[in-house]
Amino acid sequence: MVKIGVLGAGHLGKIHIKLLKEIPTVELIGFYDPSDANAEQVVNQYGVPRFTNMHRLIDACDAIDIVTPTISHYECARAAIKKAKHIFIEKPLANTVSEAKSLVALSHEAHIKAQVGHVERFNPAFLSVKDQHFAPMFIESHRLSTFNPRGTDVSVVLDLMIHDIDIVLHLVKSNVKKVSASGVKVISNQPDIANARLEFDNGCVANLTASRISMKKMRKMRLFQRDSYVSIDFADNVTEILTLSDAKDHPDALTIDINTGDQFSKKAVRLDRPEVQPVNAIKLELEMFANAIIHDTETPVTIEDGFRALQVAHMILQKVEKNAAFH
Repeated sequence: MVKIGVLGAGHLGKIHIKLLKEIPTVELIGFYDPSDANAEQVVNQYGVPRFTNMHRLIDACDAIDIVTPTISHYECARAAIKKAKHIFIEKPLANTVSEAKSLVALSHEAHIKAQVGHVERFNPAFLSVKDQHFAPMFIESHRLSTFNPRGTDVSVVLDLMIHDIDIVLHLVKSNVKKVSASGVKVISNQPDIANARLEFDNGCVANLTASRISMKKMRKMRLFQRDSYVSIDFADNVTEILTLSDAKDHPDALTIDINTGDQFSKKAVRLDRPEVQPVNAIKLELEMFANAIIHDTETPVTIEDGFRALQVAHMILQKVEKNAAFH
């Protein structure tokens, strides 16, 4: 059993508290939140003890689940790591790149397990293709959401786009060579819609769009690689893989003629829809965090993963701010 305490009992914190109570390998020790209203609701609804001192909760646990506003991530994580406690920390890892870099160093020094809450890695649609060989050369993603005041303390890049940044960095095994981006403040004091183009050393290009002022919701990523196309719908949990192969190897398949320049080549077209297993992504990521502690294995989303995603997100924000200065 892993003794876990939760810092933060806001909207997402309450979800974490509920799910942690359902995980057999976890003993939920308690939570800390300075808000009396939040605390009262959690105590009444889930019967979880409230700690009025963050450090006493940290002392009582093996691991700390940090679900506080981004601006306090560094302070909370540092306090837990200093006492050699394992940490699960919601995305983004920290408010600044320098804070994130410090947390990476501190976690290594303390030899603790650290996992960042990039929950889309555990999305059922994405899990259905996790064993596929990916070598994408072009990626397009759209993450559109209707307006919600919650989350507007950070830009849409750190609020929404960072999910896709993490997925792209996970799939493309290459360094980011160039970043281009633009964004607009519409409702909040932070960019509410943004578009970014990431160019990698291996030639791959990723075009990412995120908006929190859309009329409809969309969480979709499309990957294009040699002889195949993959569509992952994170919202509707549907994955499609379109593959081209030599027609002679699949005589019964639909075939098309491909112009290769000096001749036509017959290709078989196959459309696969991998089975998507229903799973609670947040519960799964918390279960895997506990398992990494129990079995002394690497966390599925490492603190280095969280650092790289935040680093690229801030590169995008710098470009957004630079372009905005010209208008």
